[in-house]
Amino acid sequence: MRIIELIIDEEQENGIDAISIVEHPAIEENFIALNQKKEYKFQEVDKEKRILMGALLVPNKAIYRKDEKEDYYIYFTKKTIRKASELFLQKGNQHNSTFEHLYKIDGLTLVESWIVEDKEKDKSALYGMDVPVGTWMGSVKVDNDEVWNDYVKTGIVKGFSIEGFFAEKEREEELKKEIEAGLKLLEIKKALING
Repeated sequence: MRIIELIIDEEQENGIDAISIVEHPAIEENFIALNQKKEYKFQEVDKEKRILMGALLVPNKAIYRKDEKEDYYIYFTKKTIRKASELFLQKGNQHNSTFEHLYKIDGLTLVESWIVEDKEKDKSALYGMDVPVGTWMGSVKVDNDEVWNDYVKTGIVKGFSIEGFFAEKEREEELKKEIEAGLKLLEIKKALING
């Protein structure tokens, strides 16, 4: 099965356009809803604060994909995740949200964004989330009553998923090139030894 690294192509200026709230996040990380005293699982939320916190992208997490032709996996490196998070904010996309990648929704805003640098000292650990270093975390304020009441409080949505465009880098091709380069070095070394 193919494994594809998704990367930012500087020339094409691709990246993340929107954050989608979904029932089944591809990164397999649910968010939590925050109230003013403590965190709650998503179904038990306080009406006052209306903030969803969770992982937006997890580094090196194999994400299963299937299209008309084949099944394959994609993943993002820490470097790509950092760059994608920066570009998302630089482009002013904080208000771009969708539901299940199907339609645009208003009233959701990314109000916090950070990269996990230390698992134990990170804000995500404070709220009981166990995510790896390099994870892009976010807090989204929900000012849309319909979304809050019909999707969040009912538990229909459980996590975030990103929307955007990325260049593909075949992992197998990269490994093949590394193996070929290694074999050439061995041939050169062997030739030098044999004189």
